[in-house]
Parts: sequence; structure tokens; C-alpha cells
Amino acid sequence: MGKLAFVFPGQGSQQLGMGKDVYEQFSEIREVYEKVNEKLGFDLKKIIFEDEEKLNLTQYTQPALVLTSYSLLYALRKNRPELVPDYAAGHSLGEFTALASADSIDVVDAVWITHIRGKLMQEAVPEGTGGMAAVIGIPSDEIEKTLKDIKGVVEIANYNSPEQTVISGEKEAVEKAMEVLKEKGAKKVVPLAVSVPAHSSLLREKSEEFGRYLDEISIKDAKIPVVSNITGRPLKEASQIRKELKEHFYSPVRWVQSVEFMHEEGVDRFVEIGPKKVLTGLIRRIIKGVTLINIQTLEDIQKI
Repeated sequence: MGKLAFVFPGQGSQQLGMGKDVYEQFSEIREVYEKVNEKLGFDLKKIIFEDEEKLNLTQYTQPALVLTSYSLLYALRKNRPELVPDYAAGHSLGEFTALASADSIDVVDAVWITHIRGKLMQEAVPEGTGGMAAVIGIPSDEIEKTLKDIKGVVEIANYNSPEQTVISGEKEAVEKAMEVLKEKGAKKVVPLAVSVPAHSSLLREKSEEFGRYLDEISIKDAKIPVVSNITGRPLKEASQIRKELKEHFYSPVRWVQSVEFMHEEGVDRFVEIGPKKVLTGLIRRIIKGVTLINIQTLEDIQKI
């Protein structure tokens, strides 16, 4: 049998009520929620279970997803302790959950720092001046060449699959790039409903401030290799991880390269832990013939 990887979703996978069954089942998870609320100074549980409008705001979405995915991981470990991954990885925000799963960052710290991350991302660029778009059906190297000729800041934010690449930057530059990429044969170019130009150099300045917040939390060596979004290679040492998380703020997410690396290393089973099935869908488009399992509820864990 080949190797196993646990993967954790990023922003966009949130949904109201996510993780409620795990919260109700495990007193240990209820205690984690209490510690999280104390650290944050507000009731994240109430937002996750009752307030969809707030849940969709970046500063709440990010910690909510980390807490939910970690809770599902806890339930999986309780029910199937023999499932020990060879690698962990997360898409964008999901990298923080992956690091918590590898005992590099305490879960309460991971939730707190992603709340800070969301706030700083929102503050980085004035409302209405940034944008993102998904480009479908044109190779990423062709997109890279095209973006070089666009005036203003527009860059690749996410290498999601061979078919799907996300661009990010100044609103006008993103809109111009969308026009040019359509002319060059993109099957589809879809503007994303976000105002934060995530994973673009427009956030570089705020990463310095984020780095100062990172210095307030303990980061340890990872107990299992966590595949970096930036390099598509494993992270293990604490100093390396701290540097990664600061640069991660404005660097592109190389998800295709991360998945290909794990597959080359012998991973043939991927378990997505968190709401929705975004990563399962992306992995299916990157690698053929691997086993894909998605865990969103306690029922999903019982079915494995």
C-alpha cells in the first residue's frame, strides 16, 4: 500500500453549521472552542453555527475553517487512530491547519493567528481596489507570459489544477488580464467575489506586521512533513515554518506542484478534512487513479 496524506481546505469552503456534530459529540472539542473564544475575545462558535453574514467575512472565515477542520481531524483520530499520514498539506489558509495537525502550532494559536491574518489582509488594500479571477482552460505558463505585458499589478495567486489558475492584484489590471486571456483562448474567466487580492505582492507590506504577530506564538518542528504552498516541498523545522508563514501572506499557492510532489513520493491516498470537497475536486484533476476520501461530518468518518 502507498502513502497517505491529510489535506485541509482554505477560504471558500466555509458553510454555516460546519462541525456542529463533532462539537456536540466531544467534550474535548467543546473545551477547545472555549479556549479559542477566550483567546479571541469573541464567540467564534456562535458565528460558525448561527451567523452566516459574519462567517463570510475574511477575519472570521479563516479562524472558523481552521477550528472546524481541526475538530474533524480530532474526531478522525479518535475513531481511526491507525490512519497516520505520511504528509500533511493545506490550500492557502489550510496550511495553518496542516501545521496544527503536525503539532507545529497549537490549535488555539493557529485559530488566533488566522483571525489576525484575515484582518490584516482586509486592511492591506482599500475596499474596491483589489480583485481576483479564476482562469479556466489555459496553461499557467501561458498566463504567466500574458501577465507580464499587463500594466499594473496582476499576478498568479493559485496554481489550483492544470485547468484552473487564479490571478490576483489591482482591480483594473485584473480586469484587463481577464479580457486578454479570453482573447487568448481561455474557456472561462470568472471574477471572484472578493475584495482582498490574496497571495499577491500588494500584501507584501502587511506581511511585516503579520510577522510581528507570528513572533508572539510558539512554533515547533513539525512531527510530520507539511508540504509548503510556496515551494511544493516539505517543511519540518520551526525556523523554516516561521519564514514560510510570513512569505505565504503574499506568495502564490502552488497546489498543483504540492500534490504532484506528494504523489511522486508515493502518496496514493488523499483524505480531505474539512467542509465541502474543493480539494478533492482539484486533486482529481491533477492526478489520476488515486484514492480520494472527503471528511465533512462524523458520518463520513464512520463510513471509512
